[in-house]
Amino acid sequence: MRLATFQTDYWQLRDAEECHAKNPDEFWIPPLEERINLQRGQSAKLIFDIEATDEDGNVIVTGERMWVTVLERVGDLYVGILENQPASLYPDSDAYLTMGAEIPFGVNHVTDIANPPVEFVKWQLSQPPDRNWPRE
Repeated sequence: MRLATFQTDYWQLRDAEECHAKNPDEFWIPPLEERINLQRGQSAKLIFDIEATDEDGNVIVTGERMWVTVLERVGDLYVGILENQPASLYPDSDAYLTMGAEIPFGVNHVTDIANPPVEFVKWQLSQPPDRNWPRE
């Protein structure tokens, strides 16, 4: 399974391990042991770098921290379901990146981990994803 890139998807995930290495006092990430043992139904916070268009039509890159609900592990990667709509994208656009989309990510992308309420997890995992990521 591949990760998203600007070249093919117009968004990609920021490497949290690199950010932490550059600025360990200001950029905390969970311990590696926690990041490699994520379980179905936990939430992982990721930083999405998204290409968007400003008011003048110029392409800009915006960074958004968003949560995904862990769905499954595929090889060395996880697949999560995006829990909210990106602020820089219109919800009615045909962009892949939307609330309910499957998001592939690695342990290096995780900036935080949470255990959401059981009812939310049941709801999130009981419905099919709005967008399916290719499992090639």
